[in-house]
Amino acid sequence: MRKHKEPSIPAERSETIRQKIISVLEGQTLSAKDISGHVGISEKEVYGHLEHIRRTMNRKDHDLNITPAECRKCGFVFRKRERLKKPGKCPVCRNDLIQEPFFSI
Repeated sequence: MRKHKEPSIPAERSETIRQKIISVLEGQTLSAKDISGHVGISEKEVYGHLEHIRRTMNRKDHDLNITPAECRKCGFVFRKRERLKKPGKCPVCRNDLIQEPFFSI
């Protein structure tokens, strides 16, 4: 006879992941990597949530502030970039030493 495995019960959360990200970002500036450490999700997931937060925050009285990525070699700042993820290479010097963007509310 085989025993049936009991279904796992997810941990209870008092707030959603997006609400947790918003509360972490209030009053401090963090990178997506830092946010993933605070919230307990992957860095890749953080970008998806931040994109949604950016769209919904524009309708409310708060704003998602983005400090753009910057090339560490030549100092080029990615001001016009719409995507939140860190760029792969600098368009000016072709170097891949890029300072990731930072987020705050």
